[in-house]
Amino acid sequence: MADKLVQFKSAEDAVPDHNKVWPLYGSGFENLGLDEKLIDVDMPDIGADELLVRHDACGLCFSDIKVLNLGENHPRIYRDMKADPIVLGHEVSMTVVGVGDNLREEYNVGDRYIIQADIWVDGVGYAYGYEIQGGLSKYGKIDQRILNGDHGNYLIPVQETTGYAESALTEPWACVIAAYQLEYRTSLKSGGTTWIVGTESGTQDYTIGAGFDEESHPEKLMLTNVPEQFKAWLIEQASALDIEVIEVDDPTQPTVDKVDDIVILGADPDMIETVSVFLADFGIAAVIAEEAPSRKVEIDMGRVHYNRWVYVGGSDPDIARAYSDVPVRSTLHPEGRVWFVGAGGPMGRMHVQRAIQVANGPKTIVCTDISDVRLNDLKESFAAEAEAKGIEFICLNPIEKETYAEGMAPFKEQPFDDIIVMAPVPPVIADAATYLAPKGVMNVFAGVARGTKVAVNIEDFYLNNIRHIGHSASTIDDLRLMLSQAESGELSPNRAVAAVGSLSAVYDGLKAVYDTTFPGKVVIFPHIKDMPLTALPDLKDVLPTVYDKLHEGREWTVEAEEEFLKLMLP
Repeated sequence: MADKLVQFKSAEDAVPDHNKVWPLYGSGFENLGLDEKLIDVDMPDIGADELLVRHDACGLCFSDIKVLNLGENHPRIYRDMKADPIVLGHEVSMTVVGVGDNLREEYNVGDRYIIQADIWVDGVGYAYGYEIQGGLSKYGKIDQRILNGDHGNYLIPVQETTGYAESALTEPWACVIAAYQLEYRTSLKSGGTTWIVGTESGTQDYTIGAGFDEESHPEKLMLTNVPEQFKAWLIEQASALDIEVIEVDDPTQPTVDKVDDIVILGADPDMIETVSVFLADFGIAAVIAEEAPSRKVEIDMGRVHYNRWVYVGGSDPDIARAYSDVPVRSTLHPEGRVWFVGAGGPMGRMHVQRAIQVANGPKTIVCTDISDVRLNDLKESFAAEAEAKGIEFICLNPIEKETYAEGMAPFKEQPFDDIIVMAPVPPVIADAATYLAPKGVMNVFAGVARGTKVAVNIEDFYLNNIRHIGHSASTIDDLRLMLSQAESGELSPNRAVAAVGSLSAVYDGLKAVYDTTFPGKVVIFPHIKDMPLTALPDLKDVLPTVYDKLHEGREWTVEAEEEFLKLMLP
């Protein structure tokens, strides 16, 4: 190992008196940097309760593009960016290079960490790479918001032998594994607010067999057009349980803004659409009906994704069974059929890789993408591995209409147990939903904007027990789990790396993310010599000794990274 790499890992070099950062002054690429270049700023001073860290590697994410597009309208940005620019970069690995006086017993120069970027203090979000200066800079300051936030310490220690890129990319990977660990209630929310709404077609002899008793029950009960016999039973039970009962005459104007459970008696599309908007975060809408409605129902898929809404249902008049008979599943169906929609992008590749490598995984994997370049790269990366595990691996491009129709035809007869959607396009989501098997699950992983409506066959929820779920971000526990899986060799984040560059290549790197140039992730190394954005295959000509250490000439490795740093550290 070259001396300068040893020295870099020790982090004992003198810290310079200036820092280099990529400021973002507002929405649009024209506001990134000054004249499309990074700037010099003073090195941040640290207080007694703060750390100075060196950013070692930073992955570029489409979430960065959302900030570029929205600027101050982004929900995580609270300031005048023109006067006080932000610095992007939340997929970052870091090394401690300075320790405040009060932290010397806990931290040392050379300690390595990743960060759970979603930082909360007193219920306010201060995300790293948003409100807190992120990894698209050489150095950053870690203050008490990070070290002592609402969830404790947001820094997670990294082993010395773990690569810089692979540790940085545990952040997006944590979002992937979190998508398969989502949990949903199997009863009315205890202590919450339940709203029961009757319709003309809701004429069964209803009851609630569980979750409405002494052991568990809501705090408030709202009633609208409920059949008289059921209403009398509800009021009697509520009185015995000291539940507040509120009569709501107009379903467009409930007295409570956010409702944890909305139970619709009968398949009335207008009513379902009217009342669903009042669901709280993690809210559940349960449709109890026996017949199909007169039309499709528009549901807010953005709220399914960001607010974790879920629709359940059943034909049995016992409302509790709509929740408990078929619990909402987020794990892939063992030995089932899974379809990854938009599989060729960086996040799609991670989902595909996990499906192949996970224990008790699917037996059929279908990947669709509108880019042949991405699909071909996906096949080169994973087809042989899938075949070796006995997994049928199919790649299809929807633009090639005849081939696509022929390839998808069998899945109308044998539908998918799971569909994971990486394409935030309502018609694509709506079409994918028609391929779900009974008890199938569609996970809308793509960041569909709140308010984005998708027309669905709502009867699938109560007659076929189909579930639509969604996911955004990850928790600190998800990140810890992913790091442990990376460091044990269970999953390899390095396989997602598609291109590398120095800090000066950030502008081009973000442009590449925006233009979906690469099938995988762009990783920036802030402390190497100037290097343009370079795809891994091009290292064969640019840095042949690094290329020789790639796995099969196409995948980043810790060995390739070390050779890369030996050559590229100044």
